[in-house]
Amino acid sequence: MRPDDIRQHNLSLLLSHVHRDGALTRAELTQRLSLSRSTVGALVGDLAQLGLVEEVVPNGGARVGRPSHVVAPHACGPYAVGVDVDVAHVTVAAITLGGTITAREVIATDGVVKPDGLVRLVVDAMRRLGSAVASPGRVCGIGVSVPGTVDVSTGLIGVAPNLGWEGVPLGEMLEAELPTQAPVVVGNDADLAVLAEHERGSARDCDDVVFLIGRIGVGAGIIINGVPVRGRDGHAGEIGHNVLDPSGPLCHCGKHGCIETFLGEGALLELAGRRLPRTDSKVAALFADARAGDVAALGAIRAAAETLGRTIANLLNTLNPERVILGGSLGDVLELARPDVEEAVVRYTFGDAGPGVVLETPAFGPDSALVGAGEVAFTALLADPR
Repeated sequence: MRPDDIRQHNLSLLLSHVHRDGALTRAELTQRLSLSRSTVGALVGDLAQLGLVEEVVPNGGARVGRPSHVVAPHACGPYAVGVDVDVAHVTVAAITLGGTITAREVIATDGVVKPDGLVRLVVDAMRRLGSAVASPGRVCGIGVSVPGTVDVSTGLIGVAPNLGWEGVPLGEMLEAELPTQAPVVVGNDADLAVLAEHERGSARDCDDVVFLIGRIGVGAGIIINGVPVRGRDGHAGEIGHNVLDPSGPLCHCGKHGCIETFLGEGALLELAGRRLPRTDSKVAALFADARAGDVAALGAIRAAAETLGRTIANLLNTLNPERVILGGSLGDVLELARPDVEEAVVRYTFGDAGPGVVLETPAFGPDSALVGAGEVAFTALLADPR
């Protein structure tokens, strides 16, 4: 390997550690990277000159000796733009190295947004964000989370049924309109959510994990042996369209009895006897009423809990993960009816697959997919910080 390649590799490695874990001392970096102190010092100097990290010499307090310099992401360094597309709203945020969201804008779409409308919305929001962000740093990448299948090599959305999109080259469309040369990375919402939780959230210590997200639809992000599972063309994890009951409700995909016809937010409202169409405020009210003891709301949650347990059991029987993280409305179902979910998981799993699994809610709450979009937006910078 050429010296320049070695330097690039080491710069990438050091910056990735600081990005993932935050402020680290030079001593910690020397140990982690298995490099000499002088080499680490030179690398830190290079990254500081590039405006990517900054060093602080902490006060020694009562300790004896010279304290090690602390290396942290530069407060005024480059930032990523994360975009999380949902049916009812779109969130656009500025995310710094280290994963901190410093500014955000949530735009209600008043119905399904078209691809070209989304592009205009993101471009306009980025312009406003640029004025709101305290950091004068450049945009180093744009990550976009969508509720649909995505070919990550091209940014092509195969099908996003709840958006009514099919064959949309969203990555190309954004790159053509954005006033920056920063790369655009498009990903499935559940895939990006599980990435965020695995990198810096509820699954940091776990290499076999499924993130099950419930919004209008239901999807799964999967990591097995530390490797994301996306399938041949991005369809892996489309669990919401597995059929639970062929005689069940008609799904917008054309089949009957898909999982999301029982667990999607519209289905939860119907179970509680509430009027459609689904809105964010109606879903929030349903869970608020359930927490307050409303009998019909709690009954709907418990009915969904049994179906959720069966769905998780199918995942356990197929993938055998150590942990299942439940995001979106499914996290609320777990919070309100955990015993029902766990009982169904044990009842429908094979052998010992059920009792040992850990069911958790995401560390980032509703922001997991947004944080994951920020993570992939930093990919190019972390690979080559020069």
